[in-house]
Amino acid sequence: MGEEFEEHRARLFALAYRLLGSAAEAEDAVQDAYLRWNGAERVAIAAPGAWLAKVLTNICLNRLTSSRARREEYIGPWLPEPILTDGPSELAERRDSVSMAFLVLLERLTPAERAVFVLREAFSYGYREIAEVLDLSEANCRQLHRRAQQRVGERRRFEAAAGTRRRIVERFLRAARSGDLAGLESALAADVVAWADGGGRAGAALRPIVGAAKVGRYVMGLAGRGAAAGYALAQAEVNGEPGVLAFLDGVLRSVFVIETDGERIYGVRTVLNPDKLGYIAQQLVSRGELSHSEGVAGS
Repeated sequence: MGEEFEEHRARLFALAYRLLGSAAEAEDAVQDAYLRWNGAERVAIAAPGAWLAKVLTNICLNRLTSSRARREEYIGPWLPEPILTDGPSELAERRDSVSMAFLVLLERLTPAERAVFVLREAFSYGYREIAEVLDLSEANCRQLHRRAQQRVGERRRFEAAAGTRRRIVERFLRAARSGDLAGLESALAADVVAWADGGGRAGAALRPIVGAAKVGRYVMGLAGRGAAAGYALAQAEVNGEPGVLAFLDGVLRSVFVIETDGERIYGVRTVLNPDKLGYIAQQLVSRGELSHSEGVAGS
C-alpha cells in the first residue's frame, strides 16, 4: 500500500509545491494525502494517480485560503521557498512553471484560478480532467483559466542555454567579489529589479530595488559585507534559474536566484528568511553537500 503511494509521491510534491509556493507546506499536504489514501477503500479507486491528484489539490485549496491571510501580513516582499532543480525530477520538468517569477505571479490568483492554471500550464491537464479534479464544469474551468491568464499577463520566457546563463552569473559574481561596480552594472539590465525576503526574521530591504545603478550598489554592499564576514558562495540551479548559495561557517544563510535572458540580468531574488531555507538545506544534506550538523541558521 505504501509502495503504491510512493510511486506518486514525487509528482504529488511537484503539484503541491506549485500550488502553494512552499516546500514545507507541500510536504505536509502530501502527507495529508497519504493519510487519506491509507484510510480509503482501495477497491473503489480505479485510477490511483487521478484520485491522489484530486485529493491533494483540494487539500492545497484549503491551505491556500488560510495562507493568503498570512501573506497579507508578511513583512517585506514574499518569495517562494527555494528548491534545487538540477537533476531529473518532477520539479525539474517544465522549469518555467517552478521559477520564482512564475510562483510570485500565481499569488495574484484566487485558489480556484491557481489550481486550474497550474494543472493546465504545468501538468498539461485537459479541461475535462481539471473539471473532474475540481468538481466543476469544463466551461467553468475554461473561464477560470482564461481569467488566470489575464491576471498573470505575459510572462518572460527565455531560451538561453544553461551554459550562457551560468557565464552571465559568473561575470556578475566576479565583478561583485572584486569590487568592480562598473563591471557589475554592465551585467545588469537597465530595468533590473532586486527583491529580498527576510520575513522579519533576517535583515532585508523591505521594498524592491529598481535600476542598474541602485541594484549594483546594493549587490556590491552585500558582497562587501559577505566577504568581510567570511561567507562562502556556491553556484546551483535554483527554481530552474542560476542560483548562488551563501554559507557562513557551513550554515546556509541565504539563497540568490538570478534571472537572466542570456545577455543581461533582469531580476535578483534573495531569500534570507531562515524559515524558508530548510528544504533546500535538506536537499544539500541528501546529496552529501552539507552535513547534518550544519544546515540553516535559526532552524
